[in-house]
Amino acid sequence: MTLENVLLEPTLNSVKGIMIMDNNGVRILAKYYDEEIFPNTPAQKKFEKTLFNKTHKANAEIIMLDGLTCLYKSSVDLFFYVIGSGQENELLLMAVLDCLFNSVSGILRKNVDKKSLCDNMEVVMLAMDEMIDNGMIMESDPQQVISRVALRSDDIPLGEQTVAQVLQSAKEQLRWSLLK
Repeated sequence: MTLENVLLEPTLNSVKGIMIMDNNGVRILAKYYDEEIFPNTPAQKKFEKTLFNKTHKANAEIIMLDGLTCLYKSSVDLFFYVIGSGQENELLLMAVLDCLFNSVSGILRKNVDKKSLCDNMEVVMLAMDEMIDNGMIMESDPQQVISRVALRSDDIPLGEQTVAQVLQSAKEQLRWSLLK
């Protein structure tokens, strides 16, 4: 054990990377926050391949790989990963992983699969940005993340709105016209 391991500088940058891969190990969405560990795309792809090979058949939720703490969860044909340093608190990283998974599940209306994810990629990317900013955990409550990235009913085309949404929009417009 070296002096470096004993005296660690406190840091807010808890997350080194966050990613979603399909059941073949192909990156769907990934964000890396440490350029020393993941300096370029080939290094990221190599790490992803090694990580997927170690985790796709395993039944655990956590693995140490290349000195990094990797937490993961699978659903249908997707794998969700959160990467932290070797000294990072696993419970903190698990809170981020749960937030990621539950936010994506809420955004996709419990239909968590590759096709739905690809159809709603921009909202999922926004959710990831709401949760993590440059490695710092900004939000770990999935309901808060979902509410921040949710589309307003005004932004949804009329043909895609439910009857309840159309009635609610009509009520709001009537209220505003009566108040003016």
